Amino acid sequence: MSRVFKIRAKSVLKSNGQVCTPEMEVIVTLKSSSSSPFNNGAVEFKEALLDKYGVDFKKGCFSLANFEYEKLD
Repeated sequence: MSRVFKIRAKSVLKSNGQVCTPEMEVIVTLKSSSSSPFNNGAVEFKEALLDKYGVDFKKGCFSLANFEYEKLD
């Protein structure tokens, strides 16, 4: 059973030339039945953020605590 989440920043994040705003939402589908998209290192979220907006989570030194998620399924 897969799970679908919508993830966005809680506020504007700027660090090391990377910018992420609350308007930049990504939809992530997890193959596992996890209750949080941030389990297993949030790999799917980080890839989706890079693919959709070109924002590198690691380069920006962002924290998962700066993001909120909503379960869609």
